[in-house]
Amino acid sequence: MRRFRRGWRRSLQWRTVAITVAAASAAIALVGVYMSVSVGNDLFQSRLNQVLVDSNRATSAAQGILDSSDAVDRVQVQTLLESARTSISAASSSRLVALFRVPGQESSTVAPQDSSTFGTSTAVIAPELRKAVQQDGDGQFWQSVTLFSDDGSSVPGIVVGSQITVPVAGRYELYIGYSLADAESTLLFVQRTLGGAGLALILLIGAVTWIVVRFVVTPIQVAAETSQKLASGDLGVRIPEKGEDVIATLARSFNGMADSLQSQIKELADLSEVQQRFVSDVSHELRTPLTTIRLAGDLLYDQRTTFPPATERTAELLHTQVERFELLLSDLLEISRYDAGSVELESEPTNLVHLAEDVIDGMRSLGESKGSEISLIAPGGHLAAEMDPRRVRRIVNNLIGNAIEHGEGKPIIVSVDSNESAVALSVRDYGMGMTQAEILHVFDRFWRADPSRKRTIGGTGLGLAISLEDATAHRGWLQVWSSPGAGSSFRLTLPRRKSGSLKVSPNPLPPADAAAPGFVSPHAEPRRDHHA
Repeated sequence: MRRFRRGWRRSLQWRTVAITVAAASAAIALVGVYMSVSVGNDLFQSRLNQVLVDSNRATSAAQGILDSSDAVDRVQVQTLLESARTSISAASSSRLVALFRVPGQESSTVAPQDSSTFGTSTAVIAPELRKAVQQDGDGQFWQSVTLFSDDGSSVPGIVVGSQITVPVAGRYELYIGYSLADAESTLLFVQRTLGGAGLALILLIGAVTWIVVRFVVTPIQVAAETSQKLASGDLGVRIPEKGEDVIATLARSFNGMADSLQSQIKELADLSEVQQRFVSDVSHELRTPLTTIRLAGDLLYDQRTTFPPATERTAELLHTQVERFELLLSDLLEISRYDAGSVELESEPTNLVHLAEDVIDGMRSLGESKGSEISLIAPGGHLAAEMDPRRVRRIVNNLIGNAIEHGEGKPIIVSVDSNESAVALSVRDYGMGMTQAEILHVFDRFWRADPSRKRTIGGTGLGLAISLEDATAHRGWLQVWSSPGAGSSFRLTLPRRKSGSLKVSPNPLPPADAAAPGFVSPHAEPRRDHHA
């Protein structure tokens, strides 16, 4: 049954043939039933007309024999009645004859007893038929019945009733039974013929439909397979163009669309490559003058105490902005490597708890200067996992730095846990939090939730974007939960093995202490946004 349902859902050819055969079967069945009923009614009516004519002729012949007789005693009347019965059987070609004296007449000593050759079928003569015959001496009445033979088998039949007058004895009810076995055999033959012809027609319709649909569906299947290959990145695949029909027109239109799409994608790829090369080249070219500016700035910064106050402040600003500029160039180079697809991980077994401790120790003084106490909770996750420690350290550093920046001087909790297939690190702050609209852009490059908010730590606006790229390179997840006024929680989940995959994270999201409803990043896996 599962295979049938799967084939029904996936195969247009199978569905078309099945529906066509089912509809044709219903139509043929209706036509067959109608024809069978019509033929049966025609056979019955024809046989009934013949039976009525035969019965009337036999009754008239028997009445003629009785009217011409001068019988006066019981023996003569009995003999006369036997002669009439023989005449009836000969004229009607039926051996089923019954004679019953009409009730309500005066008793007669010469009147013969009732007689019947129906045998066990006498009961088929219904009381309604007898009453109609008794009340109308000149009428002819009939009834459709089931006759039984001596061996107990049953056949359809007709009983015709009328009255005859026997000299001296009075009026008698005459019933003649006619078998419809021949008509029934004819009807069964017609029904078998219709059934066989209908079954052959259904098979023929199914075969023709299969062939026709195959001619139609095969090009559609080729188009579907070609579109799948095109969607998977094989831009050179095309549909074969044959003939001048609708399918050929579809193939030409599809191929034209594929050519246009391939051309546009190539143009975009070339443009993206040029943009990436431009960013990389500019970043590299800026390093030389930046190094010179950095050396000069450092010299001025070291001698700032000898300058007037205004010049001293200028030297400090120059030093700070040169550092930020240098960091920005490093981040731009890193982003350009990701965009160019040239990043290779240098994985090695690393304990995520120890790595988090090192980052926390390095940022503890910064957190304390902002009033935020950083604590580490690690119930599990002490086993080593395959990762690039430099890139993971950068992720953790960015997450904790963000928490310090937006934590409003409140505690920051770093949680590390693990299961058999993954390790996870969460950074929870209790600061201002974010709305759902802000969460949608939190990993965008150069995006800030509040552009008017002053950066107290610094940064380039690329930290979270690079962190997302680092997580994706590890086949990991970087997700966020946040609620306005209740803080945020960023969760990094990495597979234990380099080639592993993730199904569930060891750390909960939303966090366990999330009392207020919040918003979770809509992507179950980290997205990768490419910007110029």
